[in-house]
Amino acid sequence: MLFRQLFESESCTYTYLLAGSKGGEALIIDPVYKKTDHYLALIEELNLKLVKAIDTHVHADHVTALGALRDKTNCITVMGKQSSVDVVSMRVEDGDKIEIDGLSLAVIYTPGHTNDSYCFYTPGMVFTGDTLFIRGTGRTDFQGGNSLDAYNSLFNKLLTLPEETFVYPGHDYKGDSCSTIGEEKAFNPRLQVSSASEYADIMKNLVLPNPKMMDIVVPKNKKIGIIQKTSKKNNRTASAYEAITQFKKKDTLFIDLREDIERDKYGEIPNSVHAPYKNLPNLIKPGGHLEALAKQSDDQIILYCAYGERSAMALKEIRAAGFKNIYHLRGGIDAWINANGPVKPASRLNKIKP
Repeated sequence: MLFRQLFESESCTYTYLLAGSKGGEALIIDPVYKKTDHYLALIEELNLKLVKAIDTHVHADHVTALGALRDKTNCITVMGKQSSVDVVSMRVEDGDKIEIDGLSLAVIYTPGHTNDSYCFYTPGMVFTGDTLFIRGTGRTDFQGGNSLDAYNSLFNKLLTLPEETFVYPGHDYKGDSCSTIGEEKAFNPRLQVSSASEYADIMKNLVLPNPKMMDIVVPKNKKIGIIQKTSKKNNRTASAYEAITQFKKKDTLFIDLREDIERDKYGEIPNSVHAPYKNLPNLIKPGGHLEALAKQSDDQIILYCAYGERSAMALKEIRAAGFKNIYHLRGGIDAWINANGPVKPASRLNKIKP
């Protein structure tokens, strides 16, 4: 596995770049906007393809680079289901997995610092965001924070991991880079408590000032979604109600850009063709399977994903490749379900090969 721990000095933020191997697919955790060019240069030097950018929660002390990295690389943005951001490509919840070639992260919901805090675990390593620090824990006094929730997340989730697991936090203010679960159990002063109420008393009496730029940063970090509607002159965006109307006419081909794990959980629009977003460049190149499918059919094509971000990016690429009569579903299958569009269990039989 390729692993890099990167540091942003102003907010003392750690960012993590991971890949299954050099030259393969990569993901990044908690990227900082002002370091975007640095990340992109490193990704290019290591010959990586950034496919997922993840935030552990809505940050209050720095502007996220999720939107910037998406716009530069067409990567998938990922946050927790509870996050109050406008749009991300994928929303995950406890027990899910975030996967790229050669690497899988288990998703752990750890509310307490904020109500949308998540940690990510792969054997031997856990990325704890602002939930667990080295000899400290995340504050619980804003953004839906709750000390009792934090105690549960720490003692009943993170501290149950193998003691040799390396802890990689979202911040460090003393110069430490990593720890282990065993070390934090033994030496973290906030974890030497006998009850949830004792932990809550400690957190209540911290009396910390708010992050300096919180009132500016939080609103920015909630507005990171891609603009899904094209111009009126050349509109190729379908609302859920328009897409349902087309579905009933039976003259529209729906193409599902989501991953298997999402399709298995939420189902698919009936008779969809599955074309995973990450395979798109191969599918639309000359001789690609999607090009062949489009040529064989006179039907209108509607692309869809979870919330509309991937389909909007895919629409741009597909139209640039010369495809005609292609639309995307604004708001994704989430909007379709909310509009009472039909959904069926996902099939493995209708997947286009890359």
